[in-house]
Amino acid sequence: MQQLKRLEEFKKSVTNKFNIYNSLFLNLPYRDIENVGILVPILMDQCEKGLQAGKKPQEILDTFFKNFTDITDEKGRLDFMFKIIQYVERQVVLYDSVEDSAFPRLQKYTNSMSIRDYFELVDQNKNWDKIAKKLSSFSARIVLTAHPTQFYTPSVLDIIAELGRLIDEDKVNEIDITLQQLGLTSLVNTKKPTPLDEAKNIIHILRHTYYDAVGELFKYVKSNIRDEEFANYDIIKLGFWPGGDRDGNPFVTAEITMQVADELRTTLMKCYYNELKELRRKLTFKSIQTPLLELSGALYRAMFDFSFIIGHQEILSKLTEIREILVSDFHGLYLDELDTLINKVRIFKSHFATLDIRQDHSKHHLVVENVLKKEGAIQESLDELSQEELITWLLEKEISLNPSDFTEEIVQDTIANIQQLKEIQLKNGEEGCNRYIISNSEDIFSVLFVFGLFRWCGWKAEEISFDIIPLFETMKGMDASETVMQTLFNTPVYREHLARRDDTHTIMLGFSDGTKDGGYLKANWSILKTKETLSKVCKKNGIKAIFFDGRGGPPARGGGKTHRFYAAQTKDVANHEIQLTIQGQTITSTYGTKEQFIHNAEQLLTAGLSNNLFGKEHVISAAQRKLIEELSELSFDKYTALKEHKKFIPYLEHRSTLKYYTKANIGSRPGKRGNKKQLELSDLRAISFVGSWSQLKQNVPGYFGIGTAIQTLKDQGKLKEVKNLYKEVPFFRALMHNSMMSLAKTNFGLTSYMKEDPEFGEFWNVLHDEYELSKKLLLEISGSSILMEDEAVSRESVLIREKIVLPLLVIQQNALFHVSQESDFKEIYEKIITRSLYGNINASRNSA
Repeated sequence: MQQLKRLEEFKKSVTNKFNIYNSLFLNLPYRDIENVGILVPILMDQCEKGLQAGKKPQEILDTFFKNFTDITDEKGRLDFMFKIIQYVERQVVLYDSVEDSAFPRLQKYTNSMSIRDYFELVDQNKNWDKIAKKLSSFSARIVLTAHPTQFYTPSVLDIIAELGRLIDEDKVNEIDITLQQLGLTSLVNTKKPTPLDEAKNIIHILRHTYYDAVGELFKYVKSNIRDEEFANYDIIKLGFWPGGDRDGNPFVTAEITMQVADELRTTLMKCYYNELKELRRKLTFKSIQTPLLELSGALYRAMFDFSFIIGHQEILSKLTEIREILVSDFHGLYLDELDTLINKVRIFKSHFATLDIRQDHSKHHLVVENVLKKEGAIQESLDELSQEELITWLLEKEISLNPSDFTEEIVQDTIANIQQLKEIQLKNGEEGCNRYIISNSEDIFSVLFVFGLFRWCGWKAEEISFDIIPLFETMKGMDASETVMQTLFNTPVYREHLARRDDTHTIMLGFSDGTKDGGYLKANWSILKTKETLSKVCKKNGIKAIFFDGRGGPPARGGGKTHRFYAAQTKDVANHEIQLTIQGQTITSTYGTKEQFIHNAEQLLTAGLSNNLFGKEHVISAAQRKLIEELSELSFDKYTALKEHKKFIPYLEHRSTLKYYTKANIGSRPGKRGNKKQLELSDLRAISFVGSWSQLKQNVPGYFGIGTAIQTLKDQGKLKEVKNLYKEVPFFRALMHNSMMSLAKTNFGLTSYMKEDPEFGEFWNVLHDEYELSKKLLLEISGSSILMEDEAVSRESVLIREKIVLPLLVIQQNALFHVSQESDFKEIYEKIITRSLYGNINASRNSA
């Protein structure tokens, strides 16, 4: 019943409103293309009918141009295609705005648990002492990342927000004007953004959305927890990767890291200053003016002067002084507004969001090797030292490093960066930058290299105020993780370091590269098992384990329904804190407005808390584990065979948009690690890998191998067991739901012309057959008649979005075909491919 009501509300508040306001696009102020708005619906219809009839993209477009336009020359058609792409991009922006506007109304009919619902459940179960105790220490850390799928500029984000507000109020004339503004505003960057540009774009959202959203959520919890002493200001923590994440991005330097740290701090001071400015209009009492003006002046200076530092304790001291006067002399007038600001200062302190540092293990290996060469410990390679000798150098030998003593830029920058981290902590507070993450961790040296480099860069061992976080992202890394962590715990110097870090260890497990490496089911099952194993290892050693999940937008990069994912964790997974990355366009699509942020942050908290408060601890029996293991290995074998297919990499290179990701001005980082001439899967960034399958509308990483795995067990007479697995194990059901989402966004009709391709036809059929098999069997084990049957609103949204971008995708496939045929206009077709990436990424919202 709730789903039907929600779907009804969706059609009223989203579908109908979009159709109405979409008509305003007829008047968009484009020069020389007044008829584009009229022709786009016709092209959309032609694309739908053409693909259903099995026509090739080039045939569909030829028919469209002949029957509905008078454009006969190829160059003229290419120009028109560019205009179609521009038009469709803006339709996507409008649809995003309509959906964002409808979000609060749709939430009335959702079954998801808000904090308010959660407190009501606590009240019924009389568990207030238990919940208060858990909430006093539990938290969710939302870490914002800049990836090549987040490219809206602040000006476009502001237009989206304004459109959402106007649509909510049905102000047709103002919507029309704003759409005209959108029509004249560029949606893409004229040049590649720098890491600082990316950071500023995300900081814009921090300032205008998250600052108030986090404060509001904390205030609600504090007001309703029935615990007057409640003071968990870390209940929602913000993390930040832009400017600190140098893994595979040579453009992130020590200088950039310092600039981003300064930008975070000064932007926060602007938030404090503006809120205090509003308070000053109300606190007009004479005896409060001196501390008010002193604090206001200090904040104003800190907004613009990077060298002027005002710590959060100093801010709190002034605000406390004002509060005491307000209570004693002025009846506590406007006390609630003042307390709101005080709470925010306690939450954000002087850093706003914790700036994480991330680098690939191989780069640390290179730096350590260069250092030990200079010290005369080795001639050429670290292999010349035994493990014991290398550990002695890292943990005991005293070395003093100077970046200028080395010639390689990466060595110089790594040393300079670690040396400057003390200054960042001095300016922004320790919480401003106290986490160092190592990608591709596979042995103890992933952690010990960083520990040693800190020592050599001027940090005394007992003063290293950083959590060193291994990221086990490959199958090999996850297999080695238990031994790695136990060996680290057995290392006295490192164990002493952990004692100074509250006997807590954060561990990151790979989603993006894990899925790329092992396939969807194998990767996710391996991650769960690894979490369980590491939870036991940490508990045995008296260490509190905290897992940091790299959750991208699409299921293939660890995304999908976040609440469902965390609510499905087993009882054997440590549950002290939820930490996750929010990547790419998911920042704006899932956490883009205050209402969306609060809702999804609440989902994180309730998912984590409900696991152990109301008897909802999930257990997977030995028999169920055996069955998942079988499915995992079978799907892995199928996926491995695909990776080893001789056409796998060539198909991505020559029939997908893979190489065009690096040409688009989307993100600052390269599309792959390293600069090898021969493309290798291990060097591909998961973003461009998963994104390329999404642009093809084949979404292979989200399901490939699952159909074969289930079919194999069905042939063995085990289908009933698999159905029971889906019904009884939330973890398995969550994975299958995510795969069904990937399948729902798949459209092999778009590329059906490839089955006749002399080079790639056979490979295309391999992909298509597994798609059909996976779709058929997932529907069978779930008992559904259509994909996403129990998620009617999400399904409807997917259908509309896929329909909007269909002309763009047909144009893209047409261009890919002509590039493969070495067209005389090859360069222009390649520009069309690059230009067409943006709209599809935005329409997908989670790219698969």
